[in-house]
Amino acid sequence: MTTVVLRKEGKADYSILGSYRPIALENTLSKILEKVIADRIADMVEEHALLPQSQMGARKNRLTLSALILLAATIKTAWAM
Repeated sequence: MTTVVLRKEGKADYSILGSYRPIALENTLSKILEKVIADRIADMVEEHALLPQSQMGARKNRLTLSALILLAATIKTAWAM
């Protein structure tokens, strides 16, 4: 794990361990990498149309309004039968 140690401001004695703040960079880097990979997977799924049109959750350009319009159209179609 990569850690950077920063001095805390306003400390009189930097020979005391409590005068420093360790910052773990690995967690931050892994979160960035996870986001990049998730975005690429989502883009590939959209590009190859791997999800049905009715799937609204966790998709770009899909709003609550889109789900409500689909629901209303489904009810209207069922009512017409």
